[in-house]
Amino acid sequence: MDFKQIAKDTAKTLQSYLTYQAVKVVLAQLNETDPPLGFWLHHFSSKEKIQDGEAYIRALFQEKQALAMRILTVREHLAQEVTDFLPEMVCTGIAQANMEHRRQQLERITKLDISSSSLTQTPSTEAQPDNQAS
Repeated sequence: MDFKQIAKDTAKTLQSYLTYQAVKVVLAQLNETDPPLGFWLHHFSSKEKIQDGEAYIRALFQEKQALAMRILTVREHLAQEVTDFLPEMVCTGIAQANMEHRRQQLERITKLDISSSSLTQTPSTEAQPDNQAS
């Protein structure tokens, strides 16, 4: 297992996600202050692949440099604000999610075992406690 490569891939994914979030922030701002530019950015974003944040930014620089710079600034600000919390939040979130998945799996297994064992019981075994009163 190559932990360094996993870290690089995770960082690249996070950069792309922060680019996406920065675009959302800038779009919201533009919809308030400059709706035609907001519409243009929305249209641009729908045809460019924002899943690769760096390719998206390169393409945006070719079209509207000032807008690309604005998104870079917002992305950097978002990164500075969230990276302090990320390690703990990711570890805690994964631990809680794993525990929940394990609990649900245990419940499924237990229900399956109970229902399959009740099929093997005979009717006379189930009725015995009620017949002792006579």
